Amino acid sequence: MAERTVRLIAWGPAAAAVAFILFLAATQTQAHHAASIYDRENHVTLRGKVTEYVFTSPHVRIYFETKSEDGATEKWVALSAPPQRLYRSGWNGQSLKNGDEITVTGAPMKDGSRVVNVRRLVAPSGQVLTEGAD
Repeated sequence: MAERTVRLIAWGPAAAAVAFILFLAATQTQAHHAASIYDRENHVTLRGKVTEYVFTSPHVRIYFETKSEDGATEKWVALSAPPQRLYRSGWNGQSLKNGDEITVTGAPMKDGSRVVNVRRLVAPSGQVLTEGAD
């Protein structure tokens, strides 16, 4: 019986390491999505007002409202790169504020959801974000 216990203990750290690696792989896979969900052939340009700016991983999110051609309010989400990439472009958690007028150009979701993958975003200050969520 003691011999069996020793073998289990010896396998313990190796099994724990394998389980940890599989856990990390699973969370990374689930957290990220394929670029194929966006219509990269038909970019849209939208102008609107920021309602929320979330500068966190895995992607910075800019919630904004725009008006449709018939004047109805539409709520959109612009997805961009992770914060560490945006920092290198001069962006930070204070770059946008609620009520800011922005212009966003990017690839919309193929399923018609009001989500756009940022290719270019112009802030009221004139600061341009060109890094998308790829």
